[in-house]
Amino acid sequence: MEKSYKEYLKHITTFIFDVDGVFTDGTIMIDANGEMLRTMHTKDGFALKTAILQGFNVCIISGGTNKAVKSRFEALGVTSIYLGAHHKTIPFKEYSTTNNIKAENVLYMGDDIPDIPVMQLVGLPTCPQDAVAEVKEVSKYVSNKNGGKGCVRDVIEQVLKVQGKWVTEFDAKYD
Repeated sequence: MEKSYKEYLKHITTFIFDVDGVFTDGTIMIDANGEMLRTMHTKDGFALKTAILQGFNVCIISGGTNKAVKSRFEALGVTSIYLGAHHKTIPFKEYSTTNNIKAENVLYMGDDIPDIPVMQLVGLPTCPQDAVAEVKEVSKYVSNKNGGKGCVRDVIEQVLKVQGKWVTEFDAKYD
């Protein structure tokens, strides 16, 4: 019998996320200058910052190259950001080796075909509700939230609650 995804939550030390379709709903608007614009959910940002402040490793691996996306994650405290990563296993292995992280302690959230190779390496592969079917097949947990609509908050909050690290009141360190 396969373990429930909840049994993996207490062992997670590291969160790795794709961007488009996970932090965003996958929609890209293009302005008059050709700049691609995305929207992200603030509750996902709060959860990400909370995880970092609670001592979790956080990494972003995206095929996109938007500088504004990088700035958003840096503002939240993420220091490991790999953009332009079309073969995501390469930055995953580099990040894991550099930071001495075991794959079984990693929660990865992706939504599309390029995420599958990394998802097959980690302890807890997850995806948003609106991920493609192939990604859902390799996921041990499918969020009830869509990409860009709180799926990141969903997985982070579950892990932090199981480990007794979720915040229950506002602390000045979040300013």
